[in-house]
Amino acid sequence: MRKIIIAGNWKMNKGLDETRDFFQEVVSALRGVELGSIVPVVAPAYPFLAEALRESFGSDILVSAQEVSLNSDGAYTGEVSAAMLKSLNLPYCIIGHSERRQYHNESDANVQHKLLKLLAHGITPIVCIGETLAQRDANQTEAVVLAQLKGCLQDVPLKTGTEIIIAYEPVWAIGTGRTATPEQAQEVHALIRSWMMENYSGVVATNLSILYGGSVKPDNLALLLACEDIDGGLIGGASLKAEDFIEMVKIAREADLLIGLCQSGD
Repeated sequence: MRKIIIAGNWKMNKGLDETRDFFQEVVSALRGVELGSIVPVVAPAYPFLAEALRESFGSDILVSAQEVSLNSDGAYTGEVSAAMLKSLNLPYCIIGHSERRQYHNESDANVQHKLLKLLAHGITPIVCIGETLAQRDANQTEAVVLAQLKGCLQDVPLKTGTEIIIAYEPVWAIGTGRTATPEQAQEVHALIRSWMMENYSGVVATNLSILYGGSVKPDNLALLLACEDIDGGLIGGASLKAEDFIEMVKIAREADLLIGLCQSGD
């Protein structure tokens, strides 16, 4: 069974005290809760990764970086390398986020380069792909998503499907209050899984966790998770409130239990 991942991307929000308070509240609320296949992940800002790791130590909450440098080391002021992230024993790192593509002109080739650096250091990349509103309105969603998959995963060896995580984030639904319907999201997730099967293997396609990212919140998470190929969420604004994050983890656990019951019934 694939993991259901509830990943909070804080972007440029929360300082030291807020980070500490959030983790203390979430760790306390989920202590003793049997999470099964649910993996809660939080990506705070760079300066507070160590604090997040300290506060989450011994719990089921995992910590992710929001970005990584293209460079390994050297005179790159402000950059953070994969080796530095590895020194913190971080399990995940987000790459290819639409905001990085838009504001920092990152290309699929950049994402592919970062992906390989993370894999080389044993860090699981959360690879973001997705179309803009103009591309969706022009019926280019499939072409854009497949081109991004091809570009980001070119010459990337995958054997099990657990080496990476894909996050489909329709750009038009990020921070806008607009959300792709479960049917729209499922259609693209199924497209991604089909491409993985054709270009890698059935094993990779079956084991790959594909997250939906685009105004995910407690109100719509259950409907999204009910879709066959949606394996969690990459969540922005709703992940900033501890109570909302806790609720979404519990919603995911309920969905996981329901899936288990259905499968046992088969």
